[in-house]
Amino acid sequence: MKPLKVLQLLPALDSGGVERGTLEIARALVAAGHESVVLSKGGRLVAQLQAEGSRHIARDLGRKSPTTFLHYRALRKLFEAERFDIVHARSRLPAWVVWLAWRGMPADARPHFVTTVHGMHSVSRYSAIMCAGERVIAVSDTVRDYLRSHYPPTRWPHLADEHITVIPRGIDPAEFPRDYPPSDEWLARFHAEFPQIGQRKVLTLPGRLTRLKGHHDFITLVARLVAEGVDVIGLVVGGEDPKRPGYAKEIRARVQAEGLAGRILFTGHRSDVREIYSVSDCVLSLSSTPESFGRTVLEPLAMGRPVVGYAHGGVAEILAELFPHGAVGKGDVAAATVRAADVIAGRTPVVEHNSRFLLANMQAQTLKLYGSLA
Repeated sequence: MKPLKVLQLLPALDSGGVERGTLEIARALVAAGHESVVLSKGGRLVAQLQAEGSRHIARDLGRKSPTTFLHYRALRKLFEAERFDIVHARSRLPAWVVWLAWRGMPADARPHFVTTVHGMHSVSRYSAIMCAGERVIAVSDTVRDYLRSHYPPTRWPHLADEHITVIPRGIDPAEFPRDYPPSDEWLARFHAEFPQIGQRKVLTLPGRLTRLKGHHDFITLVARLVAEGVDVIGLVVGGEDPKRPGYAKEIRARVQAEGLAGRILFTGHRSDVREIYSVSDCVLSLSSTPESFGRTVLEPLAMGRPVVGYAHGGVAEILAELFPHGAVGKGDVAAATVRAADVIAGRTPVVEHNSRFLLANMQAQTLKLYGSLA
């Protein structure tokens, strides 16, 4: 492959799955000898991006204002000056500005236009811009099926199957190694912070405190196990949503009301989630809406930790591949309780080794797609 010059565009570089994926592809481009450029309004990850060999262009294409669309003129000049081989939009508003700039260029002078659909956005003309790429990357089979269902080729001829490429997200096995043992120092600190754990079996629900993550179902599940005499403790691992403080209060109040204050613990946001997975006997995924992928399911499974979850969206795909016994119907708390009890009692098969959802696969497939266009 000849050296490529690739521009990725997204609103900001602060945190999140889109941002992480951008850095992962930027790193792969640099390692393969290509030129990597990222355009965003900036953020705390810019320093890491630049340290890893990419260039950053500061421009705010994520502000939800009609004036943002006017950036298309400056963006077209940037395309003409830089002569990128690929421009890759990862979010809706930047994708609109890219498309306005791109469509006004002579066909033989345009960069190739790629979009990635990271989530199942509301179906609208605004969201449809993510289908406008010459190639559209879907992060899971679930997202591909969503595109097929809501943006059929009869209305979107360029969304024929050959123009949609499923490239699942992936993790680095070195970051979440199989059977990872936490250090004695970490274990001592963690048990000092949460002495209620003791020798109890640990159930973990990762994710920010938002209504979609299924905290009420988690409370019900823990309560049922305790009532059955299973000596468990539940960890809710995730920070509160600053936009919805009332929900966090609601969840904490229910825990108190049901007498579970010593059985369900709120850890807040954690940077040691790998270690928490390692001491978890079972991880839960109880989201009420389908996830486009399901990273908090893949991470513990990659470490060999069983996961019980509602089998819809990307979570269903991951469970089917690595731990089918953990899949239950959406909203079926009773079945999830039985499966969690099975896991705790050791009545389940071992978790399969992860060979599909790997970071290296995601990087290689994305660069291959770039090369096929260029």
